[in-house]
Amino acid sequence: MKWQKSAEEALARVPFFVRKRVKKKVEEEATSLGALEVDLQHVKSCRQKFLKNMENEIQGFQVEQCFGSNGCPNRAMTNDGLAQEIEKILVGKNFKEFLKKTVAGSLKMHHQFRISISDCPNACSRPQIVDIGMIGCRRPIVGEEPCSQCGACAEVCKERAVVLTAPGEFPILTNDKCVGCGQCIDLCPTGTIRELRSGYRLLLGGKLGRHPQLGGELSGVYSAEEVFSVINQCVDHYFKHNLCGERFGEILNRQPLQIGIDKFHHKKHEEYEGV
Repeated sequence: MKWQKSAEEALARVPFFVRKRVKKKVEEEATSLGALEVDLQHVKSCRQKFLKNMENEIQGFQVEQCFGSNGCPNRAMTNDGLAQEIEKILVGKNFKEFLKKTVAGSLKMHHQFRISISDCPNACSRPQIVDIGMIGCRRPIVGEEPCSQCGACAEVCKERAVVLTAPGEFPILTNDKCVGCGQCIDLCPTGTIRELRSGYRLLLGGKLGRHPQLGGELSGVYSAEEVFSVINQCVDHYFKHNLCGERFGEILNRQPLQIGIDKFHHKKHEEYEGV
């Protein structure tokens, strides 16, 4: 739907974590009034309704994702149904009822438990500042195929995690610099650099507010099934130790969570870490 410039400017001032939802509501408002484009009055009308009925709009959680499925060339992971599967898990947790019992006063948007999915390390959906952040990841490893010394891997790596050695020798991967974008894997013509493991890096406890902090990263790369298990453990911990609707990061600062890392520490994790 077409937006007038003044309406677009007003939408741009809406906090990013509710902007997508607000845009949808405004367009629904304009459509219900028979308008062919969105103007500033539609935005103002929706804002008043939203502020007045904010608690009715809150479901207790939010699952956000980047625009990777729209054709982003940087995607490291392409699991387009992941957000829907995560939402099914969260719906079964009855977040809103829990928050009503825990939070003093009416519920606000910032009380919601937030999960953000980014398909690649560019992290456009800001997974570092939500309760659980996910970043698509493809971990490379140097295999046994001879290297042609073409230099494509070193050239594409923005982190300088790949270094070419002397002719006839293998490239060197610096694992603590690698963010898992997978581009060196795709460009290697000989298969010398191959994929060791793909999945998601997980960040826990990120938040904004008066005392912002970035999420702490769990060790390893997690499959979708492993992600579901970690989410369940995190939510259970959140419910058990939440005092007054506080953010997950505040709970972790006070009551650390011991994720069952051994359960997820596959041989492939160990192989990568030992390279």
